[in-house]
Amino acid sequence: MKRLLFLTHRWLGIALGLFMAMWFFSGVVMMYVGYPKLTAQERLEHLPALDWEKYRIGLGDAVRAAGLDDSPQGVRLTSVSSVPRYIMTFDKQRVVAVDAQNGKRIDAVSAADAVAAAASFAGGEKVTYLDLVQEDAWTHSKGLDLHRPLHRIQVQDADATWLYVSSRTGEVVRDATGFERLWNWAGAWIHWLYPFRGGVVDKYQRDILVYTALAATLLAVGGLAVGVMRWRFTGRYRNATKSPYRVALMRWHHILGLGFGLLTIAWILSGLLSVNPWKVFDSGGKPLDELAYSGGAIAAGNFPGDPRGLSGDQSRELEWRMLDGKGYYVAYAGDGRTRIVPASQDRRPFAMFPFESLQASGARLVPGARVVHGEILDKYDFYYYARARHTMSGHVEKRLPVLRLKFDDPHSTWVHLDPYSGAVVGKLDAHQRTKRWLFALLHSWDWLPLLERRPLWDVLLILASSGGFLISCTGIVIGWRRLRRQQKSADGIGLPKSGVSKTQEAVL
Repeated sequence: MKRLLFLTHRWLGIALGLFMAMWFFSGVVMMYVGYPKLTAQERLEHLPALDWEKYRIGLGDAVRAAGLDDSPQGVRLTSVSSVPRYIMTFDKQRVVAVDAQNGKRIDAVSAADAVAAAASFAGGEKVTYLDLVQEDAWTHSKGLDLHRPLHRIQVQDADATWLYVSSRTGEVVRDATGFERLWNWAGAWIHWLYPFRGGVVDKYQRDILVYTALAATLLAVGGLAVGVMRWRFTGRYRNATKSPYRVALMRWHHILGLGFGLLTIAWILSGLLSVNPWKVFDSGGKPLDELAYSGGAIAAGNFPGDPRGLSGDQSRELEWRMLDGKGYYVAYAGDGRTRIVPASQDRRPFAMFPFESLQASGARLVPGARVVHGEILDKYDFYYYARARHTMSGHVEKRLPVLRLKFDDPHSTWVHLDPYSGAVVGKLDAHQRTKRWLFALLHSWDWLPLLERRPLWDVLLILASSGGFLISCTGIVIGWRRLRRQQKSADGIGLPKSGVSKTQEAVL
C-alpha cells in the first residue's frame, strides 16, 4: 500500500507538475490583472449624456417595433453613436435594440455601424475595424452570448485597446487593453485552461478542468501523506536531518511540501469546486419570482409620463423599472450614481426606495415562503462585500446600504436588494453560502480583515503562492531527472551516482 502511494504521487507529479506550477504563477498574475471585462461603471464613464433632442419614440412604440408577443423583462435607454437607443431584454436568449430616434428595430449591426459606435465610445480616438469574431481569447464569458458574433475594433490609443461591439444591439460590450491581453496569456487565460476552448476539444474543456484539478488534489494529498510518513519527528536520519534525502532538491521538495501542503490542497480543491463539479452546489430551488416582486410588466401603460422631463440631470442612461405595481425611471449618472423618478404625476426624484417598500415587495420573491428576518446592512460582511473591478466578481456593484431578506423556504434563501435602483443584487441559498466558504474564502482569501488591510493580503497570498510554485518546480525537476534515468537505463547506460539510496529511489 505504501509503495502504491509513492508510485501514484511520483507519476501524478510527472504528469501534472507543469499544470501545478502554471496555476500558482497565473494565480498571482490574476491578483493584479483580471480577465478583460467592461463593468457597468466603465461603460457609463464612456457614454455621453442622453441627447433628448433626438428622442422621439416612446416605450409603447419601441416595444411594438421589437415585434415580440411578450413584454420585455428589462428596458434601458442608452446611447449608441450618440443617438438614444432602447435595449430590451426578454429572456436569457433574446435581446432587441430599437432606435429611439426613428423607431427602427436593429436587426443587424454592420461593420460601419460598429466603427461609429466604437469611435463614439472611445471619445474621438481613431479606430480601425479588425474583424467579426464569434469568440476569441478575450470573449469567452457566457454573458456575451446574447451579443455574438462580435465586431472587434482597434483603438489607436496609448493602451492599444480592443473594443468588442455587439452585432445585436450596437453597444460596446467589452474592452481589452494591450496590457490586459499581454498579461492574461500568463493569467486568467491559462489559469482557467482556456487553451482548450474552441476546436474539437471545446466541449470537453470543462471536464478537462475538473478532472485535472481532481487529479492534482490527489497528487497534493498523496504528497503530504508521503511527506509526513518520511519525516522523522523524533531523532534524525544518518544525514543529520529529519528528512531522509541527501540530495538538496529532494530535501527541499520534502520540506516545502510539509510547510505548504495543506495550503496547496486547499487551493486546488477550492479551485475545483469553483466550477461546481457534478452540480454539488445546486440546491434545486426555483428561480426568484421577479415578476411578482415588481408587481407588473414593463408596459407603456405603467409609464404615463414622458422621460424627457428628466433632461436636466445629464443622465447617461435611463432604466424603466417596476416595483409594487408602480413604474419608475432610474437615471444613471456618469459616475454610477442613481436617482429615481416616479413615472406618475408626482415626479419628484428621490435617492433610494424606502426599505419598508422593498421588504414588502421582496417578500414575494420566493413563492410559498415568508421572510423570517430582514436587516439593513450599512457595512460589508462575510456574505456581502465588494471586490476590485479587475477581479472575477468585481463587475457586480455592491453598494451600501443594502437590504438583506432571509426566507424560511427549504433552501434557506437569502436575497439582497439595492435601494438605489430596486434591483435584486444577489441570491444566496444554503448551498451557495457553503460555496462562499469553500471557494471564495479558501481560494481567494476573501476575508474582510485581510481585504481591508492590504498589502497584508497581497504579501500573504504571494508568499503562499510562492511556496506552492516552488513545490511544483522542484517536483518538475525531480520528475524530469527520474525520466532521464529510466531512459538511460532502457538504453543500457549505467545510472550516475546521485547520492540516493534504493529506498529513496522508490520514492522518486
